[in-house]
Amino acid sequence: MRADRQRLDKWLWFARFARSRTLAAKLVGSGYVRVNGQRATDPAKGLAVGDVVTLALDRSTLVIRVRDRGTRRGPASEARLLYEDLGSDDAALVTNPDSG
Repeated sequence: MRADRQRLDKWLWFARFARSRTLAAKLVGSGYVRVNGQRATDPAKGLAVGDVVTLALDRSTLVIRVRDRGTRRGPASEARLLYEDLGSDDAALVTNPDSG
């Protein structure tokens, strides 16, 4: 793998989106992760700074931009520095035409 990239499953684990690297690989393998709009099914897919990752979780969908590659699985405060949440900017992504 190129020096400017990191495995997708490893990055998801470092960024604390999965409790273990094995669970991160299963999340990717099950088709719940997209990278730059394309479904990622290979946990070894290379992830670079600036890539946009979409995670379809149980009760929500997260859209995040990779800010940095991780070097370890540290505390949550350190993990939050690895990504930027793009979904929180627009509170109402879908509007109800009847409400207003």
